[in-house]
Formats: sequence, structure tokens, C-alpha cells
Amino acid sequence: MTRLADRLLDALPQTQCTRCGYPDCAGYAEAIERGEAGIDQCPPGGDEGVRRLAALTGAAARTLNPAFGTEGPRLLAVIDEAWCIGCTRCLDACPTDAILGVNKHMHTVIAAQCTGCELCLPACPVDCIAFEDAAPGRTGWQAWSAPQAEAARARYAAHRARRQAPPSPGRQPAAPVDAAATEDAATQQAARKRSVVEAALARARAAAQARQGA
Repeated sequence: MTRLADRLLDALPQTQCTRCGYPDCAGYAEAIERGEAGIDQCPPGGDEGVRRLAALTGAAARTLNPAFGTEGPRLLAVIDEAWCIGCTRCLDACPTDAILGVNKHMHTVIAAQCTGCELCLPACPVDCIAFEDAAPGRTGWQAWSAPQAEAARARYAAHRARRQAPPSPGRQPAAPVDAAATEDAATQQAARKRSVVEAALARARAAAQARQGA
């Protein structure tokens, strides 16, 4: 018989947004099974999602807990090309690898793969990411489908597998290095990154002012 946590996971929209208070949808499902989380903590699933979880757990159906957010439309991330500095931070934040780009080049969002989780928003140092309504007039599970959820779940699994992959066979482990030297190098690298971002911001502001004065 399928575990309760697996059936609960099947009932979640798989946005991996962490708004429930857990690192991913699987973590939330496990917490519900253990009795550590309520069935009303998933804003992307909305009230319909709460009813689905109630049916599986036998708990009384209730409305979404506003402490975790409100039910809303399915969102789609959009990157402003004029402001993107190619820092790649949004790539690391996206749980479904829905953002395409390389260092120092403009990034773009693969619409079909974006779950609207909004995790890329705080990662962007220049605020060049906005969100659009991807399903006007629909919210929660009405704006999402089982095939979309399953596809997002598969992409998240691939994303995690890629992050957790061991080094290639035959690759030699790095030699021990001096801790103080490593820390100093990391500090210098962070300083260089900050200077790059600050310079890019200055150029972006100057360009914006020039457009306004034109």
C-alpha cells in the first residue's frame, strides 16, 4: 500500500515554493504524515488543495491558513532584459531549472517550466524580475493541472539529482589548502563580485536616466 506521505505529495501542486515552511513539497507531505504540519499551509494549492489533503488524512476541511499566504493566480516570472546583469543567482534559486542563461549574459525564463514559485525574486540583486498572471481569472488548483504538477515534480527531481551528483570517476580530490588563505581568497572573490554588481547597477541607472532625458 502506498504511504500516506506519497499520496499527500501527489495531491500537492509541486511548485516547490517553500511557503508552507518546508524546503519542498515532499518535506511538507512528510510533515503532515508525522502530524507536525497542518493541511492548510499550501497557498498554491489554495482551498481546493486543502480539501484534497483533508480527504486523504481524514482531517476536517478548512480554509487556507493566512499565516502562510493567500490563494492566488499561477504566476510566470519575466526578466527585464535591460536590467539583467547575468549574475546567475536566479539560476541557482530556481527549483525547476526554468531560467536559461550564462554568467554576464542576459537570462530568460522558459515559460512552460516556470511554476511561479517566486524564489528567484529575492535572489536577484538588481530587481529585474517581475511576475505576470499566467492563468487570468483562475487561482489555486483551478489555475494548475495534474500534468503540469507532474512535469514540475520531474524537473525538480532532476534539479536535485544534478545538484547532488558525485564528482566524475577518475577526478582527483582537491589537495588540502590553508584555511586562512582560502578564507582570504573567498573574501577577495566576494569583493570582486560586489564591485561587478555595483558597476552594473551604475551603468543601468545611467542608461535609465539617459532614456528619461531623451
